Amino acid sequence: MRRVAFAGLCLALAILFAGLGIWQVERRAWKLDLIAKVEGRVHAAPSTLPPRDEWQGDNAYRRVRVTGTFLHDRETLVQALTALGGGWWVLTPLQTQDGIILVNRGYVPDDRRDRATRQAALPTGPVTVTGLMRDPEPGGGFLRSNDPAADRWFSRDVAAIARARQLGATAPFFIDADDTPNTGGYPVGGLTVISFRNNHLSYAVTWFALALLSVAGAVMVLRSGRRR
Repeated sequence: MRRVAFAGLCLALAILFAGLGIWQVERRAWKLDLIAKVEGRVHAAPSTLPPRDEWQGDNAYRRVRVTGTFLHDRETLVQALTALGGGWWVLTPLQTQDGIILVNRGYVPDDRRDRATRQAALPTGPVTVTGLMRDPEPGGGFLRSNDPAADRWFSRDVAAIARARQLGATAPFFIDADDTPNTGGYPVGGLTVISFRNNHLSYAVTWFALALLSVAGAVMVLRSGRRR
C-alpha cells in the first residue's frame, strides 16, 4: 500500500508540474506578444495623445507628441540611476489644452540639480514634446518609499507628485521625453530603458522535466512492487 500511495503522490506531482509547465508556455506567449507590441509602439511615428476617456487604458510606451507650456517652478526631482550615472530625473508639469501632464524631461547629474544651473533649458513659451507614454510608479523604489513631506522621491509616482505640487487634475501617466537636445545640454532625454525578462521557456522545460521524473518515479515504484 505504501508503494501505491507513493506512486499516487508522484503522479499527483506530475500533474502539478505539467500544469505549471503549461502555465509558463502561456506566459511566454503573452510576453512575446507584449514585447512585439511595445517594439511596434516605440518605433512608430509619434501621434497625438489618445482621447481622455482612453487615458486609463493600455498606453504604455506609446510614442506621442504634445504641445503645452512647462511649469518649471513646480518641477520634481526623482532619484535616477542611468547609463550616464547616478543623478536625477527632472519631472516638469506641462500645461496643455487637455490638462496637466507630467513630463520626464530627462537626466541631470548632482551638479545640475539646482534649477538655476540650467536656466538656458527652461523655455517659457509653448513647447512641443515628443516621447513615450509611461505608466506611473507608485510607492517608491526598491526598499525606499517616497517621502513627499521631505520632498524625497525614488519613483515617478504621478498621483503623489501632483498632490505634493498642488497640480490639481493631472493625467494618470507621464511622458518620457525623447533625445531631442535641450539648450545647455541638460536635462538629457531619451534614456528610457525598455527591457522585459523572458525566462518562461527555461521555466517551462524545468517543470515538464520534473513532471517526467515524477512519472518515472511512479513507474519504478510500481514495477518494484510487482517483482517482489
